Amino acid sequence: MISVKGLTKSYGGTDAVRDLSFSVDRGEVVGFLGPNGAGKSTTMKILCGYLPADAGEVSIAGFDIFSQSLKARSRIGYLPENVPLYPEMRVGEYLAYRAALKGVRSRRIPEKVEDALQLCNLSHVQKQIIGTLSKGYRQRVGLADALVNEPDILILDEPTIGLDPSQIREVRSLIKGLATRHTILLSSHILSEVEMTCSRVLILNKGRIVATGTPAELRERSGLPLSGEVRLEAQVPDAAAVLRELQELPFVASASLLGSTGEWSTYAIIPSAGDPRSALFEEAVRRGWKLRELSTRESSLEEVFTSFVNGKTITPTQQEVRRS
Repeated sequence: MISVKGLTKSYGGTDAVRDLSFSVDRGEVVGFLGPNGAGKSTTMKILCGYLPADAGEVSIAGFDIFSQSLKARSRIGYLPENVPLYPEMRVGEYLAYRAALKGVRSRRIPEKVEDALQLCNLSHVQKQIIGTLSKGYRQRVGLADALVNEPDILILDEPTIGLDPSQIREVRSLIKGLATRHTILLSSHILSEVEMTCSRVLILNKGRIVATGTPAELRERSGLPLSGEVRLEAQVPDAAAVLRELQELPFVASASLLGSTGEWSTYAIIPSAGDPRSALFEEAVRRGWKLRELSTRESSLEEVFTSFVNGKTITPTQQEVRRS
């Protein structure tokens, strides 16, 4: 549904995007990640036809965004980072106005507006003036605007920016529901949100794709160690002695004491390689430690993101990026 090849855009001699290539298949929900200034918003604006590119090709639902701009844009619903709304209009009349601008036939506008209102849970405020709505509801109006012409593709730039935790959960749930009907490209700084919403992730840094894959694939490719956490009862005068024993084990790269409660102490362990639980259990039995908890923790998407952005991993090949 989205195909980008060799995309380049510069501002005053500074490259915002350099030779960018990726694709998004029908029905995918793809997270678009990167630090500030990485080129995410520039790329999204080019995909939507808001900005020209210096070089490269962009295809939206089979239409060239540059030579077939109107046809390509009719397939896109775009929610920018700062939603431009008319605060003096009522919700329903605003959506009807936007539907007309987007070429929806007049006889179908009431139906499309009603669908968008229901999808975004706005029916009860459709007669309310937009300027009186909360930030969360204004964000929903912006999303309803993106949906009102039933586009094939949704491009959402920071859809939950400025929302409180409750509003974030509501918008996240809404996006998940939309995934059954639309192809979605989603930019967000809230990495937990991306992990819970997206089937695949693209990580952008300095205008280039540095990694792509599912969160699980990126964890594996990042090379970050698996963290183990052990909770056991110390059988020696102090917990520090057990810590020294853990640090001397050949399969432990590092260990630290997280804290103690009564006779129980919690230790965090970074293994030299692989999952350390079986070996730790055997050591606990051999040394007479009373084991109460033995668990592992995967690297968070935030840790994976940081490792790729800092250049500590292998950059994917163009073949990996141009997945179809």
